[in-house]
Amino acid sequence: MDQATHRLRPDAKGRINLGKLAEGISSFRAHRTEEGNIVLEPYSEIPAREKWLFDNPQALEAVKAGLAQAASGETRSLGSFAQYADADIE
Repeated sequence: MDQATHRLRPDAKGRINLGKLAEGISSFRAHRTEEGNIVLEPYSEIPAREKWLFDNPQALEAVKAGLAQAASGETRSLGSFAQYADADIE
């Protein structure tokens, strides 16, 4: 991300357009510091159907471990699963 400083001016209603600075961000939490600075903390929401993973620490750790193993090349092929493509799922 661009680390340059940007001067942003509010419009007549106090709104500031962050433009490209807000790409990939779905919302912000804003708070004012004791010094009067306004701090925006970016958030990226997840779909409700994926929330269970973040609510299940064991499953989340298993996914993180699997991603780390894949990133470091610790994978092995289990062959094709094409024979199961038409199997009924219970």
